[in-house]
Amino acid sequence: MSVSKKQKKSPAWLRALGRREMPERIDVDDKRFAMEKSFKHDFFAATGLYQGDSGRVVLKVGRQASLLGFPMRWTGRFLFRRESRLLNKTQHLKGIPALTGSWEDTGLVHEFIEGHPLTKGESIADDFFPRLEALITAMHELGIAYVDLEKRENVLVGDDGGPWLFDFQIAWDRSGWFLTRWILRILQRSDRYHLLKHWRRLRPDQLDEARLRESQSPPFWIAGHRLIFRPITRLRRYILVLLGARSTSKGRSPG
Repeated sequence: MSVSKKQKKSPAWLRALGRREMPERIDVDDKRFAMEKSFKHDFFAATGLYQGDSGRVVLKVGRQASLLGFPMRWTGRFLFRRESRLLNKTQHLKGIPALTGSWEDTGLVHEFIEGHPLTKGESIADDFFPRLEALITAMHELGIAYVDLEKRENVLVGDDGGPWLFDFQIAWDRSGWFLTRWILRILQRSDRYHLLKHWRRLRPDQLDEARLRESQSPPFWIAGHRLIFRPITRLRRYILVLLGARSTSKGRSPG
């Protein structure tokens, strides 16, 4: 996970902790860590890097601040419990950071992985995408869809050369309801399409004809989503720029 530059502060109501910043120090399982860097502070969560005698960890705090007078801490607790459960479920998989503890009632703490986001045109090891495919397949076998593979920046290239997935905020897992199982299958197919899309763009030499065709044929729901939501996304980015929550309306929000 790379450390980003300090960003312009968003309006308090758009920040998970409101007017408060991330804590300067945290105690996790009798171990103390000091704030080193803030990664991101958006509506649903704030994330920061911490350093202690036992190493570096990442603290992700779900929303605690109220919104227009309405309590919102329950959303932070819900997201914390959900993401912690998914990380716990995948701890045995290579490419998932170790979950090391919690902070208050909305914060989870996991190990910091040295590396950088997957970038356009970069040179990667021959086994990178096979390892990423194995990780995604193993998650699917556990009844989980990662969901957040659309953008290559959501995949971390570790200093060890391997792929890492660490943000499970919008991941989806199986439950007993038929509808949620049906949604899971759709999301897992989306995971596979996005995996092959990135694979084709960076290492097309490793794909056979069948996989190349699959990587160029998005499922109809992905094509529909792009058609409907891309204009909405552009409008949302423009509004966030006007509010001071973003520095540019192009691309992803930094951090």
